Amino acid sequence: MSQFLLFSAIKAVAVFGAVMTMFAYGVLVERRVAAFIQDRVGPNRVGPFGLLQPLADGVKAILKEDFTPMHVRKVYFWLAPAITMVPAFLTVAVIPFGSVLGGQRMVIADLNVGILYSFGIVSLGVYGIVLAGYASNSKYPFLGGIRSSAQLISYEISMGLSVIPLFMLVGDLNLSSVIGYQSSTLFSWLIFKQPIAFLIFVVSAFAETNRLPFDLPESEQELVGGYNTEYSSMKFALFFIGEYANMIAACAMMVTLFLGGWTLPWFGLNQPADTLLKGIAHIGIFLAKLAFLLMFLIWVRWMWPRFRYDQLMDLGWRRFIPLALANILATAVFLWIRSR
Repeated sequence: MSQFLLFSAIKAVAVFGAVMTMFAYGVLVERRVAAFIQDRVGPNRVGPFGLLQPLADGVKAILKEDFTPMHVRKVYFWLAPAITMVPAFLTVAVIPFGSVLGGQRMVIADLNVGILYSFGIVSLGVYGIVLAGYASNSKYPFLGGIRSSAQLISYEISMGLSVIPLFMLVGDLNLSSVIGYQSSTLFSWLIFKQPIAFLIFVVSAFAETNRLPFDLPESEQELVGGYNTEYSSMKFALFFIGEYANMIAACAMMVTLFLGGWTLPWFGLNQPADTLLKGIAHIGIFLAKLAFLLMFLIWVRWMWPRFRYDQLMDLGWRRFIPLALANILATAVFLWIRSR
């Protein structure tokens, strides 16, 4: 039992470190991509090619004055950033990021109901944003919090409905089983079997992470910065970490559900590792797929305009929810016909 706890703690620390590293350099990549798209230079002064810019940003966030306005509701004001950040890290705990390494399965908690756990934890993140809007005791943060709650509730429904056909096909809620179902050939990946589900999930992920074209809770032109307007220093940085950690968790979930997870259908990489090198290769495959999806999220932010709020609600309630329900019905009919 003690050995199991030790290895679980090591995996948890390693995953936390990996997520924080991806956050730091994800911000740098986003700034460089934005600069490229807008024909600017971007950060290139701190360290070779600007590679130490994340360190400079972190030191700046720590050293800046942590100012708490007099008019805020202080306990909730301090609590909100942590509530926003923590759920993303808890979600990553059930995602298999590799097969076997050193005799240990590369997942922190291999739950039989991993997807239900993920959706339950992800839904908690909105409380931090709503609480930040309420605690700031100011009109712009309050409007941002209200927008975020409506947006996340709307798109959580379509996101949850979009994955039901996947588990109808797989017959299991365990995420390792989902990867095993996709491991035989390239066209076993569920992106090919459920393209509609993938489309709904991807767009819902943009809305869940408050990324353009769905960044209505922040929209600087209207709400100054929305729910984080009154925040500074590390409290603001925690919101920033929460946003990118949510992006990483969403991309990791997409890799697991639709892109075969840590598997590749070539060179025997679709079977659990029997050597150390193969185990490392599986982790590398998972991270490469994750990086590709993160780049996609970043690219979309700087290429698409923001939706109007009525368009956001219309897309979620009148388009995606009926489409997701129709996809569930079509999958059920297909499975019924196949079973006869």
